[in-house]
Amino acid sequence: MVSSLPISQPLVDSRKDEPIVAIRELNKRYKTGTEALRGITLDINKGDLFGLIGPDGAGKSTALRILSGVTEATSGEALILGIAPRNARRYIGYVPQNCALYPELTVEENLRYQAGLFGVSDQSFAQLKDVHLKNMGLLQFSDRLAGQLSGGMKQKLALCCALISEPQLILLDEPTTGLDPIARRELWQALTELSRQGVTAVIATPFLDEAERCNRVALMYDGKIHQTGTPEELQNALKMRRLEVTIAGEQEAGQLWKIIKTTKFNHISDIYLFGDHLELLAQDAKAAETELRNILSNTKVGIESVYDTAPNMENVFVMRLRELGIRESQPVPFPHVHTTDKAIRSSPQSSEFAIQGKNLTKNFKDFHAVDNVELEIKYGEIYGLLGANGAGKTTTIKMLCGLIEPSAGTISLAGQSKDLRSRNIRKRIGYMSQKFTLYDGLTVEENLQFYASIYEIPLKLRKQQIDWVTQACELGDILKSVVGRLPLGWKQRIAFGAAVMHEPEIIFLDEPTAGVDPLARRQLWTLIRDFALNKAAILVTTHYLDEAEYCNRLAFMSAGKIVTEGSPQQIKSQLLGQVIEIKTSNTQDAYWTLSSHLDHWRVSVFGDSIHVLLENLQNDLESIKSILQEAKCEVKSIRPIACSLEDAFIDVVQRSQREAT
Repeated sequence: MVSSLPISQPLVDSRKDEPIVAIRELNKRYKTGTEALRGITLDINKGDLFGLIGPDGAGKSTALRILSGVTEATSGEALILGIAPRNARRYIGYVPQNCALYPELTVEENLRYQAGLFGVSDQSFAQLKDVHLKNMGLLQFSDRLAGQLSGGMKQKLALCCALISEPQLILLDEPTTGLDPIARRELWQALTELSRQGVTAVIATPFLDEAERCNRVALMYDGKIHQTGTPEELQNALKMRRLEVTIAGEQEAGQLWKIIKTTKFNHISDIYLFGDHLELLAQDAKAAETELRNILSNTKVGIESVYDTAPNMENVFVMRLRELGIRESQPVPFPHVHTTDKAIRSSPQSSEFAIQGKNLTKNFKDFHAVDNVELEIKYGEIYGLLGANGAGKTTTIKMLCGLIEPSAGTISLAGQSKDLRSRNIRKRIGYMSQKFTLYDGLTVEENLQFYASIYEIPLKLRKQQIDWVTQACELGDILKSVVGRLPLGWKQRIAFGAAVMHEPEIIFLDEPTAGVDPLARRQLWTLIRDFALNKAAILVTTHYLDEAEYCNRLAFMSAGKIVTEGSPQQIKSQLLGQVIEIKTSNTQDAYWTLSSHLDHWRVSVFGDSIHVLLENLQNDLESIKSILQEAKCEVKSIRPIACSLEDAFIDVVQRSQREAT
C-alpha cells in the first residue's frame, strides 16, 4: 500500500487554471542535422498522469530532457510552473532511461546523495527516505549496493531518488523497460498515488498498453505530436469497433494467415493474426463478422467465438499512422539458403519437437534457479516463455542454448541431445538478445557481414542474404551508421535480421520488438510468423504480455517452475474470478479506497476507469459498491470485461506463491 507523502518544502505558487507544463512550438535540431522535435505544442495540468506515447526516435526523450533543463531547445518555448526548466529544477524529478544510479553506493547512499543535491534537510530526509523506500518495497534493502539490485528494483530506486526532493513534476523516460508484469503494475500504482496527491507525472513509453493507464496522452511520431486527449477520447474518435475472433484449431493458423495476406476486404479496415485469434477493426462490426464468415466458409478454418469491444491504443496508433500515409512495407520473400546450398543444413529433422527439456533443474549452491522444468516446442510453433524477474527464464534459456550445464535433466535440440555446443548445432540456431548481440563500434553493414561469416553463409550467398535483411527490416538508410548511436528500436531490427539470415531451424528471441513502432512491430511479427510457417521453432521470452499474444503457446514461470501452459486464450480462461471495469466520479479516490480493502494487485487504474479482479462476482460486487458508497465515490458504471494476459499472469503467479507458502 502506498502511503501519503509528507510535504515540507514550499511550493511554487501557480493558479489552478494554469498548466504545470506549457510547451509552444518547440523545436530541437542536433548538430548532425537530425530534427528530434518539430514544432510541438502541449499543455499538461496539475495532477495529470500524462503519457508521451511513441516508438524510439519519436522525440519523447528529447522532450523530457528539455523539460528537465538538461538540454536547451533550438527554438520555441517550454515553461515549468511558469518559468524556464533550468530555473525550475528544484521542483522537477527526472528519471532517465539508464536510471542514473551509482552502482557502488547503497540504496540509502544513492538517496542521500540525491537529497544533498537539492538541499533536503537531514530531518526531512530521514522522514522521506522511509516513506519512499517502504512505498516501493525497498526498505529492507537499504544497505544493498544499487549495482546488485534487479532491474525492477533499480527502476523503483530511481523513482525514489527523483521523489526525495518532493517535486511537483516527475519526468520518467521509459520507466518500465525490463520490468516484469507485477513490478510494472506496482510502479503504475505508485504513480497513480502520486497523481492523487497532486504531483504531475509525464511518462515517456513505447508500449501502447501503458497509454491506457494514463489519464491523458499525446501520440508522438517523427518529432511531432499527432493526437492528444484521454485514451477514451482517442479510441472514440476512431468511430470503429474491435472484434477478437478466436480460431477453432491451432493447425489452421497457417492457412488463415495466407488468406489474410491475399484477400481484399470490403468492411474490414484492419485485420491481423495473433497467436490464437484474429483482431478486426471495422466501422460496422456485424458487416465485418459476416464478411469474414463468408470468406472462411469454403475453408477448413472455423470460428470458435467473436468478442466485440472498443479499440485499444495500438489500433488508434496504427490507424493514425496510416492516415499520415505511413504503411507496413510489403513482405520481402526470404531467399532460402538451404534450398540453394545443402552443405549448410545438417541431418533432416528426426522428431516433431525442435526443443525438448525434461526435468530441467539448475542449482546455484542452495538456490534453486530452475526446478524440474518440462518444455516441448514443435517445429513451426511460436512459444512464449514469460515470468517475473528472477522466475528462472534466463537460466532456462541459457541451459537450452547450451551456455550453462543443467544440474539435472536432459535437453534435445533439433533431435540431438549430445554435444549441444558443437559447430553443427550452432549453425542451426539463431539467437537474438536485447544485450550483447550487436557490436556497437561497427556499422550496421559490418555487423551483418560479421554474422554472415559467423554462421558460415557461403560467400556467393552473403550479398543476397544481407540484401534481404536490409529490405525486410528497412535498414537501407542506416547501413553505414554506427550501431551504438542508434535507438533501441533500430537495434532490434538489425539484431533480428542478423539472427535469422542463415535460415535457422531454431530461433531464440529476447523481447524482439521492444521500442519499435506498431507498424514496424507488425512487420517483424509477420517475418517471425513466416519463419514459423517455414517450420522453424521459435522461443520468445518477454516481459510484455501484449507481445505474448502473438505466440501460439505460452508458459508462465514463477520461482523456477512452470505454473501454467497453453494458448493465450486457454490461459485467460484459467483466471479464477472476473475482471470488472468501474467508472466513478473520482477515479483516484476510488482507486485508493478499493486498494485499502483488497489485495493491491487486484486493483489497477486505466485512464478514467478502474479494473478490479473479483474472485466471486456475485458475492463481491455488492461489497465493492458499498465500499465506494461509504467513501462518497459516485459509481457511474460497473461492467464485466474480458481479462487480459496481464490479469491472468498476475493471478496465476500470486496463487502459485500463496500455495508455495
